[in-house]
Amino acid sequence: MGKRILFIGGNFSPEQTGIGKYSGEMLDWLSKDGFDCCIITTFPYYPQWKVQAPYTKSRFWYKKETVENGGKEGMSLSIIRCPHYVPKNPTGLKRVISDFTFFVTCSFVVIWMLFKKRFDFVFTVAPPFHLGLLAILYKKIRRAKCLYHIQDLQIEVAQNLHILKSKFFFNILLRMEKYILKSSDFVSTISEGMVKKIKIKCKKDILLLPNWVDVKKFFPIENRKDLKLLFNLCPEERVILYSGAIGEKQGLEAILHSAKHFESSPGIKFVICGSGPYKEKLLELNKSMALKNVVFMPLQPFEKLNYLLNVADVHLVLQKNGASDLTMPSKLSTIFSVGGVSIVTASAGSCLHDVINAANSGITIEPENQNALNSAIRYALTNDH
Repeated sequence: MGKRILFIGGNFSPEQTGIGKYSGEMLDWLSKDGFDCCIITTFPYYPQWKVQAPYTKSRFWYKKETVENGGKEGMSLSIIRCPHYVPKNPTGLKRVISDFTFFVTCSFVVIWMLFKKRFDFVFTVAPPFHLGLLAILYKKIRRAKCLYHIQDLQIEVAQNLHILKSKFFFNILLRMEKYILKSSDFVSTISEGMVKKIKIKCKKDILLLPNWVDVKKFFPIENRKDLKLLFNLCPEERVILYSGAIGEKQGLEAILHSAKHFESSPGIKFVICGSGPYKEKLLELNKSMALKNVVFMPLQPFEKLNYLLNVADVHLVLQKNGASDLTMPSKLSTIFSVGGVSIVTASAGSCLHDVINAANSGITIEPENQNALNSAIRYALTNDH
């Protein structure tokens, strides 16, 4: 079997959350196992929506780097980073422009790769979904096997959350996606619910490849109360934690309304940790509500993340209505790994709802139901889990 992989993805290491985290870990693992991997990606920008150091000065042009990781046969990761437009406020239209600019700059590299030594596999991760077109191009010309992995059903998410509203435009995108799905040799995704939805689209077998967690790095810690001092929290406070990307699809303003509901209950602290385009709006709303029981924290460095997650008495995994079968929150596996109690918004009958309830691994509530969220928090704090 050939061992050369060309990877095309909009997010990659050193991003700590979301798709970039999983793509980075996956290619690092493949490289260490003896695969010769070349990655075409962007400069790290997520979830801050701002290119991060040390790439801030070089972000306007292509940059090639090699990452030595001690793999078999002396393999290393060859990474080509492409410039693209990163909006400070990623509205629906700006996200489209951002994805399109990366598609264009990435295209030049893929075309250049057509004249280099042949790769056995071309592997792309969606979103952005239309990167699959570049993988199909490489497959058809160089006769490589094409692997298309779906982390989010991007088109349906954008439609359900009204990020884009043109029905004509959506139909064009769905046709493009269907072509990619049918032309790929292998299609995989991260949840059973997403497997079913994708199978309907392309009438072919879909592989289940869930996201993972390293249980040697994320595990329960004794004396959790003492850890709270590391984050300037009182050991006796009960911590309700949201940690992750702060975007529009999560509906995180519900946390502030819950904080208002519990503001007369002493010893309860709501912590929102992370970065994202919606954070400023949350800060403004928090200020207007004059809340004293809410703490905002920046995205924590990886070495402190296990401590932070162990601090939480209750974890919040929130999404707006309509997203339960279109995405699978990657933070859930990490919460399970630290032994945390989670409140998860998931519509009845959705894959996410079934996963949580089948294993009795969390408390599920209907999305965008403030009373249900408040009741679940009270239940979580007053019962032994």
